[in-house]
Amino acid sequence: DVAVAEINALRGRYPTTEALSLPALHIAQRYAGGWLPHETIAAVAELLELPAARVAAVVSFYDMFHEEPVGRHRIRVCTNLSCQLRGSDEVLEVLGQELGVGEGEVTPDGRCSFVQFECLGSCDTAPMMMVDEDYHENLTPERVRQIVRELK
Repeated sequence: DVAVAEINALRGRYPTTEALSLPALHIAQRYAGGWLPHETIAAVAELLELPAARVAAVVSFYDMFHEEPVGRHRIRVCTNLSCQLRGSDEVLEVLGQELGVGEGEVTPDGRCSFVQFECLGSCDTAPMMMVDEDYHENLTPERVRQIVRELK
């Protein structure tokens, strides 16, 4: 299996298998279609000879790992106080309308999914959202629609 070979190739670069668990989970997630089914988490735990509960705890702790399918473009909408006061509810509403799915759901074409996120650290440019790794700040409903329509 290619994923197993990639993970095994990294073993010498990490002092412990626990330290290797983060890159191993990234590799597994990539090969599993962008998310980590429970069977994949168990397989990583077995490969690293770690308790499955410990690997599952890593997955549930970090936002970069997904236990449910996500879209190719992952949209995170900041809903902390600054963003909330400046319109994050409206951003969420527009996303739902434009994408035709609810929060945490994936569009039928697999293109997008969106979630609320507690804080993205851009309070002075609220409301804002993060699309993949890019910040989009000072959002208006029109700007949100434009961003979503440009995602391919």
